[in-house]
Amino acid sequence: MNTFVLGMRLLWGSGRRGRVRFLLMALGSALGVACLAAVLTIPSILSAHDARAAAREPRPGASNVVYREFNDPYGSQPLHRVFVARTRTGPTPVPPGIDRLPSAGEVVVSPRLGETLAANPRAAGLVPGRVVGTIAPEGLGGSDDLYAYIGIERAQLPGAEPLGGFGIGKSWRPVVDPSTLNTLRFTLGCIVLLPLVTFLSVCARLSGESRARRLAALRLVGLSAKDTRRVNAGESVVAAVLGALLGIVSYLGINEFMARVGLPGLHWYPADGRPEGTTIALCLLGCPALAWAVGQFSARQAALSPISVRRAGERKPPKKFGMLLLVPGLGIIVGYCVLSIMGRDLSGGSASSLLVPGAVLLTGAGLVFGLAPITAWLARQLANMAKSMPVALAMRRTEVDPGSSLRVVTGLVLLVFGASLTQGVLIELDQVSRRTAPLQEYAIRLSDVSPAQRNALQDVAGVRTAIVSYGSWDPLDGTDVKHTDLVAATCEQLAAYTQHATGCLRGQIMQLRDDRTVSEWDPKAGETYLFALKNGRKASLTVPREQISVRPWDISVFKASALLVPPSLLPPDLADADGTLTLVSRADPGTVRAVLDGIGGLAPTASVEPVGIVIDSLAQLTVIRSLLVVGMVLGLVIGVSAFVVSVADRAMERRGQVAALALLGARAGTLRVVQVVQVLLPLVVGLGAAIVAGWLAESSYLITGGGAVHWDWEGLPLLLACALGVMLAAAVASVPMVRRHVDPEHIRRD
Repeated sequence: MNTFVLGMRLLWGSGRRGRVRFLLMALGSALGVACLAAVLTIPSILSAHDARAAAREPRPGASNVVYREFNDPYGSQPLHRVFVARTRTGPTPVPPGIDRLPSAGEVVVSPRLGETLAANPRAAGLVPGRVVGTIAPEGLGGSDDLYAYIGIERAQLPGAEPLGGFGIGKSWRPVVDPSTLNTLRFTLGCIVLLPLVTFLSVCARLSGESRARRLAALRLVGLSAKDTRRVNAGESVVAAVLGALLGIVSYLGINEFMARVGLPGLHWYPADGRPEGTTIALCLLGCPALAWAVGQFSARQAALSPISVRRAGERKPPKKFGMLLLVPGLGIIVGYCVLSIMGRDLSGGSASSLLVPGAVLLTGAGLVFGLAPITAWLARQLANMAKSMPVALAMRRTEVDPGSSLRVVTGLVLLVFGASLTQGVLIELDQVSRRTAPLQEYAIRLSDVSPAQRNALQDVAGVRTAIVSYGSWDPLDGTDVKHTDLVAATCEQLAAYTQHATGCLRGQIMQLRDDRTVSEWDPKAGETYLFALKNGRKASLTVPREQISVRPWDISVFKASALLVPPSLLPPDLADADGTLTLVSRADPGTVRAVLDGIGGLAPTASVEPVGIVIDSLAQLTVIRSLLVVGMVLGLVIGVSAFVVSVADRAMERRGQVAALALLGARAGTLRVVQVVQVLLPLVVGLGAAIVAGWLAESSYLITGGGAVHWDWEGLPLLLACALGVMLAAAVASVPMVRRHVDPEHIRRD
């Protein structure tokens, strides 16, 4: 206790500089704890969403109510509707969030769906009935849910099953798939938690040289080595505790605001994002514990060799054992890349799921601990070759004290390394969440849209073309009648929206054939098929002998054995009940979401099938993108903060050296060049290593993921551009840190 009181008295007695340093340490800890709390509460937000979704899931059983679920896209969002019908009087199961099930003709909707219905009256056909209530938060996964309970007569609900109650153990539609959630946690840990530890360590070691000299003075006047360490650690712990409390309070305020704003694809209630007891304990205890450990370590030299600290004795070169971590890490990563180049399929397998994450962590740790010895060696070589005085001064200073350079750039290096991994995760998720074809089709029943809507849908932003197809007549009486489809399209459309098509003759009805697939009915030349007309009659088409060899993209309207009919030869007045309007666009997620939103705005009551993809997967990809963007923003804030704090701290610590150089005649331009070069050297080395190692790590992840993309060549220029931007910003930010003003108190007289 006496050492703690001594540390506090020394802190407040050291003048304004000491109090400012203490305040910066506290604010830095607050920022770090707020970011830590945000990352740790993301799984809690997702779990709360899934728990409420599971509690509202209907389950079959015996009761006086039957139900049927529908999950359809409304734009790019899933619209969930539960139709219920009473079979007899009596009590009924009640889901969370409402007081009673709606009767026939009544509707209970979520607040977001209510706003949608008010803004777009045409969507009322999706929820037929009179709105009599709103679902409370406990009955919704999130505040943006489009959810409705619709009462209906039993005769109007074919295919219904008895309702036993509500609530299952696990949601059928989690916000993020459990396997993907593990990948998300690992990625967030790399891009946020690793830079966060570095940042907190930087904050705990502010004014390291000044504090070391002060501690050495205490040691020389008789304070024991153990108490000397305690004095330093106690000061760091107090700042960390104050910062942790401030960080928790700040996060609570940010959570209240963000819960009302939400993220693309993810909205939550404020209570979901409030940290749990374990999270608060980890923040309030983990940050001070780290500060205590850093304080003990940073005071070791002053406690054991105070004279060398006071007289600025020769520093020991950085230890090289940290570089050894790069050997197994890069060895595994490069090994996967080489085997992939040799043509080996390395996807799947439990070994890869352990080796790749382990190699990523080892490589990241190697970049951190190996940067100091690499920078010191490179600075020595450059100093021996340098003919410029500013460069020589900068290199010698970097050679003597590479550890301070390490604190400056580590956060930014880890950020670039994590950005590479993030790109790989997004590419892999994009591959498994959408069609592999470059084109996306959207099937809409013609009976769901009016002629005016059909024309408007063709002009939706992103839509390239619209194709109409019809199925042949089926009596629907159980008889076995052969079936085929006709597609009203031109040869130009066929060629543009398939992998390849040969043999198409303009102005003729022809049959599509694909040697890779076998049709269920396999129409033969000369067979006649009937197509229903609007007036109840039938139009007949005969299968021609002429065939087109076609290879469509995955599931497509241009399927094998269909008849390609030029629009000019299409029988007039075909029945809309058997027709489908197919829109075609590019398959990138942004275009798909834009087209779905456009369809939802023009034809809100139409049932839309995004061919080959599931709307829940598209929504999940949006959530994951949002969370990774949040992680990158947090990582950027942490990395930039660590850089700014470290550069400012170095400038303050080296004012004595700058003053001495100024007295010796060094010009202001020389001093600024020295400062810039000192910052840029470790930054160039670290960012270069991070780009190479990160790109290889990303490639190994994609190789073991089993997707079609193994090498992210498109993302590499983006990383290089970001690295150049970081170096330019660092150089500009370093210039104002040098002041040529000579203050006598900065000149040491040891």
